[in-house]
Amino acid sequence: MLTVNPAKRITASDALKHPWICQRERVASVVHRQETVDCLKKFNARRKLKGAILTTMLATRNFSSRSIITKKGDGSQVKESTDSSTTLEDDDIKEESDYCYTRLRLDSEDTDARKQEVIKITEQLLEAITAGDYDAYTKICDPHLTSFEPESLGNLVEGMDFHKYYFDHVAPKSSKFLNTTILNPNVHLLGEEAACIAYVRLTQYLDKQGATQVCQCEETRVWQKKDSKWQNVHFHRSSNTPSFSYPQHK
Repeated sequence: MLTVNPAKRITASDALKHPWICQRERVASVVHRQETVDCLKKFNARRKLKGAILTTMLATRNFSSRSIITKKGDGSQVKESTDSSTTLEDDDIKEESDYCYTRLRLDSEDTDARKQEVIKITEQLLEAITAGDYDAYTKICDPHLTSFEPESLGNLVEGMDFHKYYFDHVAPKSSKFLNTTILNPNVHLLGEEAACIAYVRLTQYLDKQGATQVCQCEETRVWQKKDSKWQNVHFHRSSNTPSFSYPQHK
């Protein structure tokens, strides 16, 4: 009826006979229902892409504290219902993105805290060795501790008896002149209850003439958490100094 050319216009009588008017209960509902189904299909298709979208966003944001989501139009017209669902979905994606980023940040902080925990218990172990405190040493080590070290001449040693000899006969004579430092600790977490740490151990001590000496060795220790406590279950130590030198033992 809005056609400019009067000859092509339909009359009021024709308009009343149109299916939209005379069969509105059937025709109109079917058309609107189909539009709704089309919108739902588009919405579900977008939801299937959420995982890929979130992964891309997290990869490109470089773990920054904020993200900017930019959307470019393609020049085509979009129905109002589609605009509404797109807006809701964008908010949903942003919420999930923020949640994923928060979880990643918390997991990273938890990993750093656990690594510091392994470094701290390693320092406590070396303090017990430096002080010649065998009781403190046994509390941190597993009873079936295994090790490779210069004193064992390349043989695998198991248990505490081999190490106790040095605490009983060597440590009391020299412990108060020792100072041990850990350099460049590198921790690898092996699950929730195991970890491996590698580091350089620097030891300062006084020789028989009273002169200050420094020796260095490289150590790797494997830790296992038992009853919520870290225990040293294995270590490997290399050294360029003589095997009988106390500052390097254990």
